[in-house]
Amino acid sequence: MICEDAAGFRAALVADRRLLGLDLGTKTIGLALSDVSATIATPMATLRRTKFAKDAAALAAICAEHQVGALVLGLPINMNGTEGPRCQSVRQFARDIAEPIPLPLLLWDERLSTAAVTRTLLEADMSRRKRGQVVDKMAAAYILQGALDALAGLARA
Repeated sequence: MICEDAAGFRAALVADRRLLGLDLGTKTIGLALSDVSATIATPMATLRRTKFAKDAAALAAICAEHQVGALVLGLPINMNGTEGPRCQSVRQFARDIAEPIPLPLLLWDERLSTAAVTRTLLEADMSRRKRGQVVDKMAAAYILQGALDALAGLARA
């Protein structure tokens, strides 16, 4: 089940299951994991992309190991609100991953996530090499935290 709105996604969630955030790049997938109360996102890992079947198997294993109940996938919408080729690629990945990992999946607007994370890492005076090692999983955490905050806002409403 692929959702584009937080309310529909929230209705599909199972209690006490973690959410896995994904920042899909052409060469890597940044991963972040929530706590079981779906409050805090923590950067987890960066997967080097290979063939889709191997990537899907790795993600399915992570979902099983960490008791993941849903996925949040960053959708790289352009600043003007339009969708370009990267959005098409992410949407296709979402459709493809829905078969081997049949969990609710939220497509979450990730505008400026990598830029915000890079700015934070620069302010922390992190070297370019170290930034390259953590930026994808930090961006996944940024994306996931945005979704978690929106879900929490719905719970209070």
